[in-house]
Amino acid sequence: MRILLPTGSATEEMVRQAAAGYDADVIVTGEIASFLTPHQLIRILQKKNYHMVLVSGMSTASFEQVERETGVPVYRGPRHAADLSLILPLIGNVSLSRTVPADDFLASKRAQEAMARVDTREQEAECDFIIRDVKIGGGSRMKVLAEIMDAHRRGNIRERVEQFFESGADIVDLGFGFDATPEDVARVFSELDGIDHPLAADTQDPALIRAALVRADIILSLQEENIPKVGREVAKAGAAAVIVPGASTLQKNIALANREGVRCIIADPLLQPVGSGLISSLKQFRKQKYPLFFGAGNVTELIDADSPGVNALLAGMAMEAGAAVIFTSEHSDKTKGSVREMRRATEMMALARDRPYPKDLGIDLFILKEKRRRREPPLEYETVTSARSMPAEIEYDPKGNFRIGIEGDRIVAVIHGKAIQGSRWQDVLHTLLSQGDVSLLDHAAYLGRELYKAELAIRYGRSFEQDGEF
Repeated sequence: MRILLPTGSATEEMVRQAAAGYDADVIVTGEIASFLTPHQLIRILQKKNYHMVLVSGMSTASFEQVERETGVPVYRGPRHAADLSLILPLIGNVSLSRTVPADDFLASKRAQEAMARVDTREQEAECDFIIRDVKIGGGSRMKVLAEIMDAHRRGNIRERVEQFFESGADIVDLGFGFDATPEDVARVFSELDGIDHPLAADTQDPALIRAALVRADIILSLQEENIPKVGREVAKAGAAAVIVPGASTLQKNIALANREGVRCIIADPLLQPVGSGLISSLKQFRKQKYPLFFGAGNVTELIDADSPGVNALLAGMAMEAGAAVIFTSEHSDKTKGSVREMRRATEMMALARDRPYPKDLGIDLFILKEKRRRREPPLEYETVTSARSMPAEIEYDPKGNFRIGIEGDRIVAVIHGKAIQGSRWQDVLHTLLSQGDVSLLDHAAYLGRELYKAELAIRYGRSFEQDGEF
């Protein structure tokens, strides 16, 4: 298969190295590969026969006309020439896209294939028991249990529960504090009527447990003090129960729950936070006949570190411990997004069961870090001018000043009482420029910077402050 690789002079050497050993012609079409035009490509294809063309993934031109006139398919290559060596070996074995850059397209395809494997394994897995069509234990994927603390105090409890399920929670746990009443519990569950996903009630108060049994699928938690009071009622309701140690050992409390008739038991040896016995508490996570509960959320909440890496590591520890359910929460601003992160981490661990390491799975938890740095060609120039400091005095735009902020997933720029909203910084900037609201170049540059900061804040779930550091 003869391949045409049009490129720019800036990346020519890199493309030639990647193409060595392949039936491929590297043709320089200008300084920058992405500036290739359909007319240029047609002229090249008229001189020699090719089976396909791989253009730069950064190119924005449409090459439909080229295909119509020459009959040669034109596919998008990778965005960066450094990635071409990863794409060429796959040609003939994978389908490329005419519109999506090859690196993005193949990454998306690998992710889809990885998730299909996760789904297949879950469908085929045996389990210890099932709660509302959700498998618990056995060979099934670890299930994410997301906690909502003080559910009885939330005015938007249904919205929050639905958000957690949409983020990937398998079970939503409703916490009820010491000030909650049975009426509060009944009210909360009534507000969730029609949600057909597993719900748990998080309380050790017998009265609150009784009130929750009209709907709760799981009770967190039972121990030697409340089992004699409500154990039989939990069993009669057919609810599962998370058993914890107290004054009695975990094994003794499990035996006590068994005697009361509780059949769907999840054992929680109680994971301790870092600095308070994390390693020693892990010793209690021994494989046993009951599914294990891994309380990762308390560890993540009580460490000042970015949650994606913490959650990934804890999910790996939980997998090695044989956990069936992993607990997470989003109580603090720093753990926002933990439900989605933990779901992805459990999917990674499901794929890693037959591998020595959870890497190169097709899915990952990279947020800011990159798996492999790109090797871009060096910049070429003849003279250098050192940048001068901006003057302390600011010249304000006579057209007026903008107030920039974010609302949900939208960037908002406000001037003279009118707002421009958009999801991409360049769209907002284009709109306000086209409306004639900017007359100074440095003001336009400033707005571009602030609007892009706003987009980054939305993308990474951070707060935004105009003129502040990101």
